[in-house]
Amino acid sequence: MKTQAIRAIARQTFKERIVSFLEGGYDLKALGCLSPRLCGPRGRGRQFMVEATAAPAKQGAIVLARHGEPALSRRIRLNADGYRRWWATYEAGGILEDQAPPNTLLALGREADVIFASTRKRAIETANAVVQGKPFTCEAVFVEAPLPPPHFPSFIKLKPRTWGVISRTAWWFFAHTEGAESKREANLRADAAAERLVAATEGGATVLLLAHGFFNLMVGRALKRRGWRQAAGRGYKYWATRRFTPGPEAR
Repeated sequence: MKTQAIRAIARQTFKERIVSFLEGGYDLKALGCLSPRLCGPRGRGRQFMVEATAAPAKQGAIVLARHGEPALSRRIRLNADGYRRWWATYEAGGILEDQAPPNTLLALGREADVIFASTRKRAIETANAVVQGKPFTCEAVFVEAPLPPPHFPSFIKLKPRTWGVISRTAWWFFAHTEGAESKREANLRADAAAERLVAATEGGATVLLLAHGFFNLMVGRALKRRGWRQAAGRGYKYWATRRFTPGPEAR
């Protein structure tokens, strides 16, 4: 078989041998050298060997992106009940019109082989703005973790951002759920979301998720537990992205 391969290469031009080598067509270590001039009788002393190695498998990547700015004012002060209604409106609403995704996120949308979004309207509208016609899949496993406010006296009125910090602290550290999803349940959902994303990278695909700030944080933690590492990006502002790649122990 080796002799037949050598004869086949001998019939190729030098350019054809270069192309065959670059495409991984044969093992130059076993078959000799590239140039007939160098491999001829006068060139034997200068003959060189090149070992052809297989191209490394393409690594997959996972990009977690937060949605654009919602179409809901934060320039108000609310008591606990008012914030509870405000959050319900936030969860049901979309993003402000006439927003332009950052160029870096648009580039990621073009690069992505697989695209997911949560089922919330603000995530879907963000996905439509980013992917520009490419298909994407909406799944409820990617929705935001709940944010129920604690029962403060009605005379205490705070901005939505402040309520968000207080509510997340109460939910995370003091198990305040008001019957909604608990921290433990959300962590299990984040694990399931991470598994979904990792499975989608099979074959070296780049996966883009357009979802929510805090739940993206939880998914990122789940990815790190599986051996993935954050390679780029930071922060959790609107349109923010973080890119994860598999580490040596990724699973």
